[in-house]
Formats: sequence, structure tokens, C-alpha cells
Amino acid sequence: MTDNPTTATRTEVIAAEPVESLAAVLEVDVPFGTDDPVPPLWHWMYLLDRRRQSELGPDGHPTSGIPAPPGPGRRRMFAGGRVTTYRPLVIGESAVKVTSIARTVEKEGRTGPLTFVTVLQEITQGGDLAIREEQDIVYRVPGTGALPPAPEPPAPPAGPTLSLDVDERLLFRFSALTYNTHRIHYDLGYVPTEGYDGLVIHGPLQALMMGDHMRRQDISLLGRTFGYRLVSPMVGPQTFTVVPGPDGLEHGAESRSAAGAICAVSTLGGTAETPRPS
Repeated sequence: MTDNPTTATRTEVIAAEPVESLAAVLEVDVPFGTDDPVPPLWHWMYLLDRRRQSELGPDGHPTSGIPAPPGPGRRRMFAGGRVTTYRPLVIGESAVKVTSIARTVEKEGRTGPLTFVTVLQEITQGGDLAIREEQDIVYRVPGTGALPPAPEPPAPPAGPTLSLDVDERLLFRFSALTYNTHRIHYDLGYVPTEGYDGLVIHGPLQALMMGDHMRRQDISLLGRTFGYRLVSPMVGPQTFTVVPGPDGLEHGAESRSAAGAICAVSTLGGTAETPRPS
């Protein structure tokens, strides 16, 4: 991996094992041989920032790099993002990811100062842009107490659903596959310090399941922008369910807790024109 003050670049061969591993976690059958495509959003298992242990803060996140906390003790929350898949990554070929900061915004929230950071990632393979992604991350000050509860659950919309039974084993395996060391996902003794009363189910896992529900219903994400936003924390273990959004699954989905509360929402935009890599 190479870095400069504004970008980080990582190159690796897209191996079969991460796809095989996630398929086992989700108990689905997908092809994972040489020249097979990586399913949309499953790129989150590749080209990861693998920091040394000494570079991690008390919460498990890196204390430097892209992005870096805006100050000591700031708590990190993953808020959502947008993924445009122009072409699937292909197993067996090398790919390059360039990471940079798209923008940073300071705001004053209910719990105090908030720093919103949008991270831009562009992945190329064979010289062509395959995936362009923006990830929204929020940093809040420590000692702000519990997070607001989820709103009352509305009635579920009609249409196909997809459920996932999440326990401690699955949380551990997904953290390992995505190299996510944030302690809220696996350290039950730590989670109260960030205002949670149980292990937190990963936002990217919920987003991936929303996108995968579309894929399994033969709704293509290729050439389109999949946007997702985390609405409220989902604390497990529990079985959560993905349901169609208000306008139907071909336009978006919702991730709902076992109690029916909406914890994440997604949209699927129209055809996107392929830009040149930055």
C-alpha cells in the first residue's frame, strides 16, 4: 500500500477465498472460480486497509490515515454511502483502489460537535473504472450518552423479504472478513462506553443484505448507483429482515430489526455514465 498526505493506493489480486468465505457466512451459493465476477457490494472484502496493531486506537479504529479522527477520543459512526458499480470485479485479476477525502463538514448536533467526513474510493481493474464509492463517516465527541432509540416501526410494505440470523459468531466472522476492528461489533464489555446496550450489527452488513436481496431477485446493480443510509443502530444478536422500500424493491429496500424498526434504508438510482478515474 502506498500513501501520500491526500491519497492512499492499494493493489492486490482479487482472490476467490473472500467470496467463498462470505458465501459461507450468508449460506448462499455463488461462483468463486477464476474469471467469475464478484457479486455487487462484495468488494468490501477486498483492498482493505490492514493497519499494524500499534496504529489502532482504544476503540479499534486506526488513529491516522484516510480517514483519521479529527481529534483525540472522537467516536466514529458509519452513516451511509453511495456505490456505483460500472463493471463487476473479476476473480483472478489484479485491481487498484485509490482512497481520498472528498469533503469534510463541521456541524453542531444534539449531542455536541459533529464532524462529517466523506471518503471517496475508486477501484480500477484492467485499466477500467469498476467501482466508484463514497462513504459517509461521522465523528462525535465522547461522553454524549446513549444514542436515540429507533422510531416506532411502520407497517411492512408488500413484496419479497430476506432475513438473516445474526449471532456473535456471524458478527465476528463479518468483522474478520472486512478487517473491521471497531469493538462495538465484538466486545460486549466495551459497547456501553459508546452508548449501546448490546453488540452492534454492522451497517455495511445491512447495506450488503439490501443489495443482495435485489441481486437475488434478479435486479441488477450494474451501471447504477446504490445509496444507503443508516437510520438507527441495530443491536443484536437478532434476526433482521430486508423488505422492499416504499416504491418497490427495484427502487430501494429497508433493513428492519426483529422488532420491525427501520434501521437502514437504500435506494437504487438510474443508469450512471462511466467517468474517468480520478
